[in-house]
Amino acid sequence: MFKGLGNLGDMAGMMKKAQEMQKRMAQLQEDLHSMLVEGQSGAGLVKATASAKGELKGLDIDPSIFNGDDKEVVEDLILAAIKDAQGKAAARAEAEMSKITEEMGLPKDIKMPF
Repeated sequence: MFKGLGNLGDMAGMMKKAQEMQKRMAQLQEDLHSMLVEGQSGAGLVKATASAKGELKGLDIDPSIFNGDDKEVVEDLILAAIKDAQGKAAARAEAEMSKITEEMGLPKDIKMPF
């Protein structure tokens, strides 16, 4: 199709790939809002649900942990569950991004600006 144009034919292919990747990245950014992960602490007594973007979506606390003297323990469990969910959200987002970059033929460990 682009015979006689030297490397310009490759440039057109690269531009097409870049546009496709941009479209897929935009879709992934949208999808990350609906992908959910769950973090836990206290052997599942406290569960935090977050989107893959790291936004806290829900918190589930087993009522058995509510004793008046255990306020600080409960607070620590809640924080631990939230941090666990946020860590899983970051890992999920990175895994999803890695899938796209691999499919596009880019190095597995390339860091994208999102």
